[in-house]
Amino acid sequence: NPPGDYAGRLIEAAGLKGAAVGGIQVSRQHANFFINPGGAGSASAADVVALIEHVQRTVEDRFGVRLSPEVQLVGEWPAGQRLA
Repeated sequence: NPPGDYAGRLIEAAGLKGAAVGGIQVSRQHANFFINPGGAGSASAADVVALIEHVQRTVEDRFGVRLSPEVQLVGEWPAGQRLA
């Protein structure tokens, strides 16, 4: 969470509840959680990363705050992939 604020509040205020990429989506109940409503096999790791990046860009563009994910990527990812 950024100092003096909450990631979930910023994500919600940016209108991202329910936003989706592939099979992964921002929860409509708790904006700081991603859910896989289609169950196993409906979302890829690339979908998750793309949604993280979309949320980061949108919040940063709207509020000037760059959210940092709490997850760590493992394995090999394209050179342009940035989550920090």
